[in-house]
Amino acid sequence: MDVGSVRAEAVAIATLQPAPTPENNAERRQLIRAVQALNATEMFGQDNELTFVLDRETRRPLVRIVDKRTNEVIRQIPPEYALRMAEYLKLDRD
Repeated sequence: MDVGSVRAEAVAIATLQPAPTPENNAERRQLIRAVQALNATEMFGQDNELTFVLDRETRRPLVRIVDKRTNEVIRQIPPEYALRMAEYLKLDRD
């Protein structure tokens, strides 16, 4: 494993993200509390939870419902095929 390339990638990702501001931190905390409240209601099922993640390739936010026991993605918005299509179209234009 080439550790240098991993470090370079981590630095590149870190530099792409804007420095957190107090407003951003407050928004993140508020979002985390809202997601925790939704998950506490078991709205998505007793064994499922709502999560937010960034797609590694497109850096777009994803909303997922995940099985807590298996970590299997039950549903994702936008769907995986839409992300790959967007990535393909982006590469096609370059």
